[in-house]
Amino acid sequence: MTLRKLFLAAVATSFLACVKQVPAPPTRSGPPRPVQLLADTPERETSQIQEKREDVEIDTRDFERTPRVVAKGETPLLRLEGARARLYGDAAGKEGFSVDNLILLEVLDEKGQVLNRGAVGFTDMVRVGKEQVDSVGPMSFTFEPGVVDLTPLLPESAPFKLRATALDYSGVGRVSNVFLLLESPSKGTEDDLRGQ
Repeated sequence: MTLRKLFLAAVATSFLACVKQVPAPPTRSGPPRPVQLLADTPERETSQIQEKREDVEIDTRDFERTPRVVAKGETPLLRLEGARARLYGDAAGKEGFSVDNLILLEVLDEKGQVLNRGAVGFTDMVRVGKEQVDSVGPMSFTFEPGVVDLTPLLPESAPFKLRATALDYSGVGRVSNVFLLLESPSKGTEDDLRGQ
């Protein structure tokens, strides 16, 4: 081996030794972890619901723009750990859920600061302050089991909480049981293939 090749080999070896090895985030396996977000709340006329979410504005011409709070819920501190996060109507992940009009989902960090938001339900544009909230899932009052995937809203490795607020702005307000299920990648893959 020439002196030049020996020198290049030594440089390459020292370079590889200096490359920072970033561990892969832990991947969870096993059964889905269910967390109840909202409890079944019977139908009430919008005008009978007293609490309002003053920082939220619904882009509507025919109804009240400030929605009323039908129900609220918040998870404990969670970690995604490589799982998919989907919404269901029961802890077993067999049932769908329903809402009239929408659920505002807010992802919080450990200190309670909002990291991200999404809206699920039958509504036009939703704003919180000056921020437009993206819709997650189809525009509907009812949702099939697991059709709403919240994984893109959530941090991959940092701990988070998920706050859910069922909101109504016209007619009647109600929400069924809503569960967040954190599903291991193997179950999530099966679910994805089932719809194809």
